[in-house]
Amino acid sequence: MSLPHAILTALLEKPSSGLELTRRFDRSIGYFWSATHQQIYRELGKLEADGLIRALPTEQPARGQKKSYEVLAAGRAELARWTAASQDPKPHRDPLLLRLRAAAVVGTAGLEEDLRRHLELHERQLAEYREIEQRDFPPGRDATEDRLRHLVLRAGIDLETFWTQWLRHALADFAELPDGEPSGPA
Repeated sequence: MSLPHAILTALLEKPSSGLELTRRFDRSIGYFWSATHQQIYRELGKLEADGLIRALPTEQPARGQKKSYEVLAAGRAELARWTAASQDPKPHRDPLLLRLRAAAVVGTAGLEEDLRRHLELHERQLAEYREIEQRDFPPGRDATEDRLRHLVLRAGIDLETFWTQWLRHALADFAELPDGEPSGPA
């Protein structure tokens, strides 16, 4: 996914200013696609220059007034093209997994504590996702938009469930490891 497409999606859901987009990214899209305030503003400029969005007219032009943007027909067409295009999954890159692999040759000092910390973080995120699910997706919300948004949330719930289960398994394995340095080549 690319930032321009995330912004087009958010603006089609609701025309917004850059600041409002930043806040919305923090509350929803940011769970699976993050962007800084500067990245969002830079991308808004590019999208406007490319004719995919436009700043909404204001009643009274004022210096420093925040601009709100809406998606133009070309932006909607680009988002539809991108949505329909095939895309291969990206390989998963996670420093924790690489650190575990490195521990096989340099030792496990500090890793068990960090695994516990990761477990706490994933448990908190899972609880937050479940709270969002309870609040925003009660039984009977079957509109297409709701079902698709719920699928995205379900992906987050399922990923956090995977990580909490995997980390518990990893910690159980750590408890069975002999103390000391690895026996492999140095």
